[in-house]
Amino acid sequence: MILTTRPGLSKPSPHVVAVTGCWQIHALAKPDTMRQITSLLQDCEKQENLHWDLSGVEALDHIGAQMLWNCWGKHRPAQLILLPQQEAFFKRLELANQLKIPRQRPARLNNIMHLGVIMLEFVTHVVAFTALLGQLILDLFYLIRHPARGPWKEISATIFHTGFRALGITALVGLLIGVVLSYLSAQQLRALGGDSYLINILGISIVRELGPMLAAILVAGRSGSSITAQLGVMRVTEELDAMLVMGIPHGLRLILPKALALAIAMPLLVIWTDAMALTGGMISAQLILSISPDFFLQKLPDVVPLANFYIGLGKGVVFGVTIALIACHFGLRIKPNTESLGQGTTTSVVSAITMVIIIDAIFAIMFSGAGTFK
Repeated sequence: MILTTRPGLSKPSPHVVAVTGCWQIHALAKPDTMRQITSLLQDCEKQENLHWDLSGVEALDHIGAQMLWNCWGKHRPAQLILLPQQEAFFKRLELANQLKIPRQRPARLNNIMHLGVIMLEFVTHVVAFTALLGQLILDLFYLIRHPARGPWKEISATIFHTGFRALGITALVGLLIGVVLSYLSAQQLRALGGDSYLINILGISIVRELGPMLAAILVAGRSGSSITAQLGVMRVTEELDAMLVMGIPHGLRLILPKALALAIAMPLLVIWTDAMALTGGMISAQLILSISPDFFLQKLPDVVPLANFYIGLGKGVVFGVTIALIACHFGLRIKPNTESLGQGTTTSVVSAITMVIIIDAIFAIMFSGAGTFK
């Protein structure tokens, strides 16, 4: 069989294979031709010591050469006749076979490298966050020296969006937490005969710990994600670059208003959350232990030192600034694509909540002796 217009194989003698025709992709891609050539190559692959003659090949490309190379077991047969223009194809295939696939590193080394990448990213975030904090302090000094140039409209708008609009959700969560905490504590105190100590438990836990923590977590999830998404969209739409071109600094017009607004709004939200949580606890105490609201309010200042209230307000200020800086940090690091926007917002919320818990633990250690009766 000799084919001149399509690829083919023929055996002029039992040990000689003559390759003829066009061995290019447009000729090999036909279904009938591909099935026929594949079948013939499989038959030749089963036989050994064949002599191959490619002098009758009219045209050859990488696809045709690769099919023949696979049939030869990825090495040249002992007896092979090639045309000079065909030599380059098989020379390239020989060089490709000589490339050694690098061995995978041991799993232990991979784990160490992965840990190193994580630590490097962590250090990068710490350095960038420190620089952001330093820029905030410089902008704050500039605002004190030039109050007329301050972004007061942005600060007022941020207080409205992050503070006033969060009153509803903080009130609901605070009220429910107060009811649950009062109900569970009342059951245990009734068994021990210490009904009056419910006011102590509610007062200390809500005013000093739960109130600031609840408000901070809700603001981190609600307002922190909003700030990150806002800056991320500005990055995607190239508004941040446009501000730099116009000479408008990011710190003074974007970061300072948000940090200052949250530093003002968070203590107010802490007071509001404390009030709603104590209201829920007072209602539950009256229903379960028959403690009247008048007695509850009269007894509360006696069992909860005022220092706990100040500690809660201080936590609110620190939580607010921390949430704003973390949200701005991840918002400014978002790349101009939608996938990075979603990942940055998620990372911002998780990091802000984690830092709130860490800072609360630091406050608990630093002021462990404050706010207690001796």
